[in-house]
Amino acid sequence: MNIDKRQVYMDHAATTATRPEVAEAMLPYMTGHFGNPSSLYDLAKASRTAVEKAREQVAAAIGAAPKEIYFTSGGTESDNWALKGVAFAKKAKGKHIITSVIEHHAITHTCAWLEKQGFSVTYLAVDQYGMVDPADVEAAITPETILISVMMANNEIGTVQPIAAIGAIAQKHGVLFHTDAVQAAGHIPIDVHAMHIDLLSLSGHKFHGPKGTGALYIGPGVRLDPLMHGGAQERGRRAGTENVPGIVGMGLALSLAVADMTENAERVTALRDRLTAGMLAIPHAYLNGHPKRRLPNNVNVVFEFIEGESILLLLNRKGIAASTGSACSSKSLDPSHVLIACGLPHDVVHGSLRLTLGEETTEEDVDYVIAVVKETVQRLRDMSPLTPPELRSQS
Repeated sequence: MNIDKRQVYMDHAATTATRPEVAEAMLPYMTGHFGNPSSLYDLAKASRTAVEKAREQVAAAIGAAPKEIYFTSGGTESDNWALKGVAFAKKAKGKHIITSVIEHHAITHTCAWLEKQGFSVTYLAVDQYGMVDPADVEAAITPETILISVMMANNEIGTVQPIAAIGAIAQKHGVLFHTDAVQAAGHIPIDVHAMHIDLLSLSGHKFHGPKGTGALYIGPGVRLDPLMHGGAQERGRRAGTENVPGIVGMGLALSLAVADMTENAERVTALRDRLTAGMLAIPHAYLNGHPKRRLPNNVNVVFEFIEGESILLLLNRKGIAASTGSACSSKSLDPSHVLIACGLPHDVVHGSLRLTLGEETTEEDVDYVIAVVKETVQRLRDMSPLTPPELRSQS
């Protein structure tokens, strides 16, 4: 089959392009309005006003108050700050943390570091769909538990967790609840109060904002130690001169994403389902993650008898950008810890493919990807010694 090459970006879970209007809004704060927002003169006032406007935009997007939003360098810093900040602020009360086995490495690696500092961590198992059972969360709580951290939506398989139920359990037991909402923001509704969330992490480049910008929501009455020491920026909680252009861009990008969320979700969900059907029409292909409780733009499948890395290389030759897991660890040869936790065998996990759509994705893009993946999988199976005879080409 001869397929004309086109360029299709299918890795929006890894990063997104900055929206043109967002880049335009950022530009003045790199040139004319370049003042340090901590300074007292007039030049700094424009920067300070812009930062506070962005704080209002981020707060409105998640149902928080502006004074509860603290800007960071991204999701990884926000996750580190939430976990380490609470751990050391609350260590006199207890040194036990609860999380799940499928968290982003910004959480799991931070938890591993905290274990070396004398804290204990319970890593909750998930079911075959990557779902955390709220009953397991409650059963893991002890008098020593100071924090529960469960991501809102998984970056690899797209499963959306029962955050409100977990948050209610945490609140019932007087335990702080943090959620990594990096993949969820701009895609599904978030209300920190309705979901009983005490701390929430965001990253600007996941919803068409700039890279290197993030935020941590810190709920009322939550005490945590600073992660960054130095100046008195961010009301004395996060030192370092504010990245004014990045903050401006992040605030606007999230505001725009939330404003368009319902319409985009409906359109992208329809494309996701079309893409999923095309992937599952390939023999011995299986969907990863929850079939319904998943992000609107996430398709994660495994193809038996072949390697995901080989798929990516061949897709790239056809102009398709995709992933075989988390972009943060895609250079690793280790199998996905998320898919292993869902019960998939190691040899099957290596044949995973993650396709994540965006608001600019078209039906033509989806149909092109389906055709190319089908051809690619068949080509690789024809070369693989593991492929059974009935799946090989007859030509």
